[in-house]
Amino acid sequence: MKFSFEGVQVRYPGARGPALTGVDAEIPEGSFYAVLGPNGSGKSTLVRTLLARIQPVRGVTRIDGRDSRSWPRRELARAVGVVPQNESMPFPIGVRELVTMGRYPHVGLMAALSESDRAAIEAALVECDVAHLAERNVQTLSGGELQRVRIARALAQQPAALVLDEPTASLDIRHEMAILEVLRGFAERGGTVLLITHHLDLAARYADRVMLLDCGAVVAEGTPSQVYRPEILERVYRWPVEVRVDPVTGAPRVTPLPCS
Repeated sequence: MKFSFEGVQVRYPGARGPALTGVDAEIPEGSFYAVLGPNGSGKSTLVRTLLARIQPVRGVTRIDGRDSRSWPRRELARAVGVVPQNESMPFPIGVRELVTMGRYPHVGLMAALSESDRAAIEAALVECDVAHLAERNVQTLSGGELQRVRIARALAQQPAALVLDEPTASLDIRHEMAILEVLRGFAERGGTVLLITHHLDLAARYADRVMLLDCGAVVAEGTPSQVYRPEILERVYRWPVEVRVDPVTGAPRVTPLPCS
């Protein structure tokens, strides 16, 4: 499944300027693609526009060549697993029940689960290291535990693509790395991953390509080695940095420098 943005411009009512300005990009099928940028640069708006939750004032977003707005909601839910940045849990629900919701686009709300449905749920619980929490109420979980459960729900959908907005923000280093390995494996099996993150070094390590946004515009797009240049990063983040190749991973590594 591939995603594309064609001249996308988004403006919020009352805003002084556009949230996105003329964004053009293509995310190939089976790629791990990271979107980076400072706070307020348009990263979450980009994803919400792709998923047809925001209507652009100009341009079009496409999912597998189809205008995002033309996808029926249930069909889109079967194809794309989404982990939003924020999500409220207004009523008590168990961990297993929340992960089971990932199967609803396939089986419906009241239908009985098949063996393959149950297998998908159990596999997602194990893959995100939350099987031991399966009988807990989600309201008793830590922020990091809940985040892993939400990712497990997306994996239980068995989608063709995953769209994740800061999915590792609350995770400790072990679970952060484990989730990124899961996402990398998903892409290597042919799935498409669109990841929003502030972690420059981890994006460089795991992503095939990255997009760098600033004030709603694409400043740079390409492989991490192409984008991670001091003159580009310093202009966007307004802070001096040093970029070196990590001797262990071979990926670019960004070190903030003292601001003189």
